[in-house]
Parts: sequence; C-alpha cells; structure tokens
Amino acid sequence: MNKLIITKMEICQVPCYVCAREEDGRIMELRFEPIDHKSALGNIYVGQVENIAANIGAAFVQISAGERCYLQLSDVQDAIYASVKKENRPIKPGDEILVQINREAMKGKLPAVTTNLNFTGKYLVLTTGDKKFGLSNKLSNDDRSRLSKWMEEEIHRPDKEYGLIVRTNAADASKEELLRELEYLKSLYRKVAVAGKSRTCFSCIYKTEPIYISAVRDINSRSLEEILTDVPEIFQEISGYLKENSPEETTKIRLYEDKLLPLYKLHRLETALEEIRHEKVWLKSGGFLVIQQTEAFVSIDVNSGKFTGRKKMQETYRKINLEAAGEIARQLQLRNLSGLILIDFINMENPDHQDELFHVLQKHLRRDPVKAKAVDITPLHILEMTRKKVRKPVIEELRELR
Repeated sequence: MNKLIITKMEICQVPCYVCAREEDGRIMELRFEPIDHKSALGNIYVGQVENIAANIGAAFVQISAGERCYLQLSDVQDAIYASVKKENRPIKPGDEILVQINREAMKGKLPAVTTNLNFTGKYLVLTTGDKKFGLSNKLSNDDRSRLSKWMEEEIHRPDKEYGLIVRTNAADASKEELLRELEYLKSLYRKVAVAGKSRTCFSCIYKTEPIYISAVRDINSRSLEEILTDVPEIFQEISGYLKENSPEETTKIRLYEDKLLPLYKLHRLETALEEIRHEKVWLKSGGFLVIQQTEAFVSIDVNSGKFTGRKKMQETYRKINLEAAGEIARQLQLRNLSGLILIDFINMENPDHQDELFHVLQKHLRRDPVKAKAVDITPLHILEMTRKKVRKPVIEELRELR
C-alpha cells in the first residue's frame, strides 16, 4: 500500500513540516522544511545581471541585495526583460530579467537560476524558454498517442509563447481536466510575465506552493492509495486543493486523530531520519552498503558482510548484489543523493550475472520520480550512474538545522 504521510515534527529541535512517501510499509522518500523558513526553490524574481563570466559560459545574477545566483548562458532563451531591451543582443550587466531558482545552493555552490520559467501543474509543465512539446518517458505508448491527440491544437499553434511537457500523472486525467489545467497555467504565466515588467528590481513575483501541496501535486496518482495527515489545517488545505484540481482523489485524504500515538511515530519517521545519518545500511541477506558523499561524487560500496561460506559463493554474491540494487535505488531517493554515483558491487565472474544486475538496477531506477540513469560498468567493475540534482541531500539539510 502506497501512502503519502504529511505531519509536523521536531527535527534537531526545529519544528518542521515533513512529507514522506511510504511503499509497502517502507519509507522511500522523505522531505522536510522548517515551518518558519520556506524553500525558495521554484520562486521567480526580477533579477539583475551583475557580471558576465564568458570564460565559463555563465552570468551572475542578483535576486536581492548581496544574494548572487549562477545563470548558465546556454540556458538564456527568450528571457523576459523587466527593463526595456533596446536591441537584439545578449544579456549584459545591469539588465533586469525574470529568473527562477532551479537548484538550491549546495556544498558551497551558489543557487542556480534559469530564464526558462517553469509553471508546474499536476498533469502539465508550461515552459517559457523551450517552446517544444514533450511527454514523460514513463507514459505508455497508448497514453502518449492519446494525450498527443488531445493536445494537437496546442502543439501546432503557430503563435504560442511557451512549450509544454505532459507529466506521468496525465495518464489518469480526462481531456477536460488536462485542458482546464492548461488554461490555468497559461493564465499564471501571463500574470507573471505582465507583473515582471512592472515590478521593481529584486521583487519576488511568484512563490511556489507549500511543501505539502507540492508533494500531493507531484506524487504519482496511479500508485497512491492514501494521503494521511494529523494536522487539521493541512487536511483542510489539501482537501480544498484536491477538490479544485483532482475531485476524484478527494476520497484518498484522511485525517489521523489518535492523540496517544503521533503519526510520525506510527510510521517510524524518526527511524528513517536516523537511517539517513548513518553511512552503513544492512541488507536482509547479511550484506551491507557503505554510502559516502564526497565533493565530486557519491560512493556506494556493497559488502558480503556476515556471509563467510564457500559453497555456491558466486550465487550468493549474485543474490546480495541484486538485493543491494533495490536498496541502493531506495537510498538514493531517501537521502536525495544526486550527481555522479559510483557503485562498487561484489565482483561476479559470470558476465550474464553482471548484465542481469545492470538491468535490475535500471528497472528500479525507472521508478524514481527524479531522473536517474545507470550508464556503464567499468573494466574495474565499478557501476557508473547519474541522478539529477534539484534539492540538497537530506543529510546536508539536517546539518543546516543545527
């Protein structure tokens, strides 16, 4: 049974909103945010170009006095200018443009911004820079064909100022729901574009939803069976959101009212946080993982652990590695690890076993809401993979609470 758990709890003595995705009794993903400090990820600002660093293909943009962000010049497509752009030229210092934070500051790096503004709905994403039409890779061929046909008028509209991406959740949407959301996103885009041209420099002209609303919006509806919260005001807010955007899902939300056993204890969220703090993760087979974050990459080492026998050793290594592949996919989501990830599985002599392991890991990664891909196995038997960077690793967020 897949659940979305939303609650309040203290983490490192700081009151936080917590959203956790549970699959078959195990916490797969955990996000939190201090109640008095909302993340700026996804917010849109009137930024000012501070300087251009052509040698690294980047610009530095201020979104408030002294708060600098990194803007990749190759991302600057059809930027919306707050200040008047007098000629067809590249951006230059002093220009005021609309930028959206698309990656939080992490490991000493500045936050990243883009001029390709994204407006995310449950079924669609409207983009201002990239004007192409795209569909989620996780949609079936039948769904892709049906949804493309529904959006045909938008795809071939000659004067459109935006692109569209159809999300995985659209598989369960009706044509009316899809088109209704499209109109909402278009009106939101126009409102931001108009406001951006009349607001002063460093203004925040669009703020993303609270963490618990975005969690409801982004989760795969098809596999979700229940949304559970023990916070009455959050229950009311989510109920209103679902009634407005997904009326058929209003039956999924439930208010947990047991005062003797808090929701976060019932679902062992403290245990999940403690698991994230430790590098070693034990497997049921007796093997274990060691997960370490370095400046350049994430290192994961698979060990045989308590197994000491010699009989059928290669088959045992195969079983440990296959179990490890599933647990690694879970840990990447739970800890929100991203970038380059190097996995040192236990060496297996049989090439068929190596191919099987690679494809099993790929299968698990396809279920990850964040784009993740197994790339190759090196001659030294190190599996290379990548996972898209969006938010900070959970362990980094925990350190910042202290």
